[in-house]
Amino acid sequence: MPLWQELPLLLIVAFCLAVLIRTFLVQAFFIPSGSMEQTLLVGDRVLVNKVLYDVREPEHGEVVVFTGPDTWAPENQVDKDAGFFAELGRTVGDLVGFSQPGEKDFIKRVIGLPGDTVACCDVEGRVTVNGYPLDESSYLYDNSPLDAAPNPRQCTARRFGPIKVEAGQMFVMGDHRGVSQDSRCQGQVPLDNVIGRAFVVLWPSSRWAWLPVPDTFKNIPKPAALAPPGPHVTRAPNVPLVPDVVLVPIAVAASLSTRSARQDRLRRRRW
Repeated sequence: MPLWQELPLLLIVAFCLAVLIRTFLVQAFFIPSGSMEQTLLVGDRVLVNKVLYDVREPEHGEVVVFTGPDTWAPENQVDKDAGFFAELGRTVGDLVGFSQPGEKDFIKRVIGLPGDTVACCDVEGRVTVNGYPLDESSYLYDNSPLDAAPNPRQCTARRFGPIKVEAGQMFVMGDHRGVSQDSRCQGQVPLDNVIGRAFVVLWPSSRWAWLPVPDTFKNIPKPAALAPPGPHVTRAPNVPLVPDVVLVPIAVAASLSTRSARQDRLRRRRW
């Protein structure tokens, strides 16, 4: 094709690929608040794996992006009076995964899963999960004061619980414990609300880093009585942990093979 025809076609194809990748595989998210400092700073952009939790459930210690329930107050205020072009730019940016998050998009660390009992604090002021004290020194920043009185509407106190995580729910907290508004005061989050796992800091380049699970979460004992499975549990249980970059092609290949099998069956019926 002549360049004047080929260039627009390539741009359209690139845009469609970006939308497909953003919708089904990986999406970039902008960090709008300091609730995850110093792990994530305001203005950082992280890549979120949206396929991983189609293969398995979230695990303790993972950093996840989710849609907040109705009980959660928004962390990111969206300008609803923005002009037409600003709104158009935001819409296009959202399609390719480079816009600011909506009012109800949150990013936190998974502390408790269905059946767990989460509480604070032990004699050393640490959060416990099923009685096991977490060593959060590798990521915790500016912890809430021990002597502050618990407030059901503000996560200003370190002490809370014990709280039993309900079936189909998770208990999440921010790494910047002094300012994070999380499950301590806003309640548990449905697992169905999880958008994906944040696995790498993409931008700025000076802060490029993986977001691994801290070792302390590997030692959490199983709850004494597991919560009964909720209606959301339709995924394969007890799938071993493998890197996100490995699971993405596996999930895509499985999806393609399923479609291919369907097409073969349709051809046979026609014949």
